[in-house]
Formats: sequence, C-alpha cells, structure tokens
Amino acid sequence: MEVSVVKIGNSRGIRLSKTLLKRYNIKDSVDLVLEKGQIVIKPLSKPRKGWEKAFKEMNKNGDDRLLFNDVFEDENLEEWK
Repeated sequence: MEVSVVKIGNSRGIRLSKTLLKRYNIKDSVDLVLEKGQIVIKPLSKPRKGWEKAFKEMNKNGDDRLLFNDVFEDENLEEWK
C-alpha cells in the first residue's frame, strides 16, 4: 500500500486510515521496528492490561485462594538446600 509522507510541524510522517487503525487495533502508540532496509510498524500489545484491577476484585471476592497446597506431603524440601 502506498501512502504519502506529509509535513507535520518540523517533522514528516505518514497517515494511517481509520480502516487500518481498526483492523490492526492501533490506539495511541505503536512499536517501530527497524530492520534491514525496512521499517515495520506494529500495534503495541499489553497482554496484562487490567490484571491489577482483576486481582483486586478477586481478592475482594475471596477468589484468590490456592486451589491446591503449594507443598505436597511427599515433597522433600531438604534436597533443595
């Protein structure tokens, strides 16, 4: 896809269409990767976004307890010393 490089203040940049922004889930920032002879623009991925709020909610609801013991009855802790 060919796009024009346009003047933006003292710099130059490209404009991405609304369709591209939506299709690739591009919000406020992107990851710019410089490779041999090319520039790759990638959407920023934040896979853990919202986890802090979810963990607080789990704690409030009592859903943050262990599902099984973290030490097993037959486990020998001496061998780890």
